[in-house]
Amino acid sequence: MNILMVTAHPCADSFTHAVAEAARRGLERGAHDVTTLDLYALGFAPAMTPAEREAYDTDQPLIDPLAAEHARLVQRAQMLVFVYPTWWSGPPAILRGWLERVFVPGIAFRFDARGKVRPALTNVREIVGISTYGSPRRFVKLLNDGGRRMLTRALRLNCGWRTRTTWLPLYSLDTLTDAERAGFLERVEQSMSRSGRP
Repeated sequence: MNILMVTAHPCADSFTHAVAEAARRGLERGAHDVTTLDLYALGFAPAMTPAEREAYDTDQPLIDPLAAEHARLVQRAQMLVFVYPTWWSGPPAILRGWLERVFVPGIAFRFDARGKVRPALTNVREIVGISTYGSPRRFVKLLNDGGRRMLTRALRLNCGWRTRTTWLPLYSLDTLTDAERAGFLERVEQSMSRSGRP
């Protein structure tokens, strides 16, 4: 299975990167073909430019070569995996901007003859979100977990109702022990090794 994993953390030595590495190990153990996009390492610009907004409603909405390359990877992927820390009740700005600049009309969705939005990512069979939180679970739940809702609900609508979703959260990261962090890495690797099975 073709897997596209997107990571978003500015520090290469972060726990988020350790989580992404555990996910990659698990996916490769499951005999999947994994492509990883480290948005910060790539220098991806999250802000849509005025020219991109003007192009958004045209037949050629992708005018940035890097965004167009990423869109091609998205269209090939059978599974999308997102690894990021939750900041201010949502994903880092770079990931939100990546979604806004890459998941444009013709890539993420299309319009039918009556002008209704229809899913265009029917190639995606599963969406996986892996996120760390500084806050405890009850607090995250109180704030409705914007990142999780965005990926497992809004993005899923662009793929189809048969698309599965998996969410692997780690709450209260700031107060966890090294053993608890290591346990989460093992959980991620094991879960990803089983992903993509019918």
